[in-house]
Amino acid sequence: MWVASSTEGILTPTAVALGKFDGVHIGHQRVIKPILPWAQDKERWGGEKLAEKSTFPTANVTPLESQKKRIHSTVVTFDPHPQEFFTGQPRALLTPLDEKVEQLRSLGVEQLVLLPFDKELSALSPQDFVAKILVQQLQCQQISVGEDFCFGKKRTGTAKDLQTLAAKFNIPVTIVPIKTDTDELSRNSSDINTTLTEDNRISTSLIRQSLEAGDIEKANRLLGRPYTLTGVVIPGQKLGRTIGFPTANLQLPKGKFLPHQGVYAVRVLIHSQNPEVSPTENLGVMNIGNRPTVNATHFAVEVHLFDWSDDLYSKELVVQLVKFLRPEQKFPSLEALKTQIQLDCTVAREILASY
Repeated sequence: MWVASSTEGILTPTAVALGKFDGVHIGHQRVIKPILPWAQDKERWGGEKLAEKSTFPTANVTPLESQKKRIHSTVVTFDPHPQEFFTGQPRALLTPLDEKVEQLRSLGVEQLVLLPFDKELSALSPQDFVAKILVQQLQCQQISVGEDFCFGKKRTGTAKDLQTLAAKFNIPVTIVPIKTDTDELSRNSSDINTTLTEDNRISTSLIRQSLEAGDIEKANRLLGRPYTLTGVVIPGQKLGRTIGFPTANLQLPKGKFLPHQGVYAVRVLIHSQNPEVSPTENLGVMNIGNRPTVNATHFAVEVHLFDWSDDLYSKELVVQLVKFLRPEQKFPSLEALKTQIQLDCTVAREILASY
């Protein structure tokens, strides 16, 4: 997938999905789907109606016609995150750039364009954003946005405004309805009486809240996949091996959003340094926190793999969070900590066996 930090040298013309897309959750995926090369193939998608309507009839555009026009499926987002720009405070992300690229690539997106979110861009009126960015620079032929999309100076432009402005340039705009967690519960479970928050729209904010609360099942449901922590194994204090539970200390990407501190049941993919070798799968428990029992001096993310004895240093681990087991706590002795870890492992094995 082609990744560009500006609109210079990008692949044009484009079919664009617009948004922040932190998390690339199932709501984002619905916004991205209409701009994919095969998305207009009704037979492939079972005739699913994704949007209320478009300004122009795009439903009859076939993949073959898209190829003839050489329209490149493009996700357009912003760097830095607009909230980070306006507050001046760093914002931890569900999907830092490398993870976002991987998720978009897996969906079939051809190109990711990171618009530099600066004073100049934030000052553009909705009309100028469409004319200068979408038409002149991106050469848009088709656009897809979520129903709650806002753009332009002070977020004054709405999805409907975008549809109207783009129509002046003969650009169809697909507005994708907001998806809710209720939709997912009714589709995936017979128990539709599960308690939901007042605002149960599938969103990055709701996923962050779920992770902060340790509700991993809900976060994973909203993402459409397990929430992952990807990092390289680095030397730690090697305290775990002294009580019979060696751990891999992970160095995570800067700015990665971390869930509630505590212990988790996890699935782990161990990547080989040879890219042609498939990752090894394993099960284990992970602790996120300050390790108060051993008076540790720094925050750490540590994974203990079941039935594993090989060297993990410098290997990349992709840790999939399955269930939150308990908060981090201080134990009166190392023996008490060891007993609790044994119990954690037993519980985790049972959970992971049925996952």
